Amino acid sequence: MDNLETISLVLSIAGVILSIAFFLLSFIKKRKQAASEDTVSGKSGLDMAANIAVIITILLVTVAIIGRAIETGHGPFSNMYEFALAFSWGIILAGFIFHLRYKTGAILNISLIIALLLLIFARVQYAPPNSLIPALQQSALLSAHVASAVVAYGTLTIGFVAAILYLVQNKYNSSWLPEPEVLDNITYKSVIIGFPFLTLLIVLGALWADIAWGRYWGWDPKETASLVTWLIYAAYMHTRLLKGWKGVRASILLIAGFLAIVFTFFGNYIFGGLHSY
Repeated sequence: MDNLETISLVLSIAGVILSIAFFLLSFIKKRKQAASEDTVSGKSGLDMAANIAVIITILLVTVAIIGRAIETGHGPFSNMYEFALAFSWGIILAGFIFHLRYKTGAILNISLIIALLLLIFARVQYAPPNSLIPALQQSALLSAHVASAVVAYGTLTIGFVAAILYLVQNKYNSSWLPEPEVLDNITYKSVIIGFPFLTLLIVLGALWADIAWGRYWGWDPKETASLVTWLIYAAYMHTRLLKGWKGVRASILLIAGFLAIVFTFFGNYIFGGLHSY
């Protein structure tokens, strides 16, 4: 099973690279057609090949996660390798869903690049299956905790990408990017999906902490970083719904929120704490 997991991971990295290459070639072809005033078709064979490559990649990462779960008997939560694998799966799936809904090739491409970096990181961080430490033996609760993180982080990554592209589009009015209104709508929809799961992530984490460490909250660096992240997205929801913030100010908040996610993800390498990753 370990060989299947490793092969699936390596092939998924190749699949992401192939998807990006197909999308890039399709973009170049359409730009050349536009420059020569030729008719630009809505969807080329390269687009279809890219979509198929993304679907295959999602399946490959799924196989790697399932293979690991069968071998260990638990979800992807015992180390950084397993969670990085699940995080990348969430980004690719969320990016593809938003791509199908909004026809946003640029957002999917940048999301794939982020996922590629995570998959490479997972490959470097590979850890052989080991028995769970006592604090991690609440399998069902931790599986729900990590699943919430995957949905939250995956969709909020899409919001981050859309926010970056909004700032670019707002300044340069590029013909190859979606309209600012579309990008702003994508950022909002991503938070509408991701924020409840981010909230659930913290609640489930507190319940697990009480079982594992005898307290719901202890200001562990990971806990503190996750709370800061939640506060940033709560500020976004507050200013969006009650103050009417859109556009540049909202995008800056979402970029700050994603940076907080990254800090939460890697923070224990800097500050340590009770969390193993």
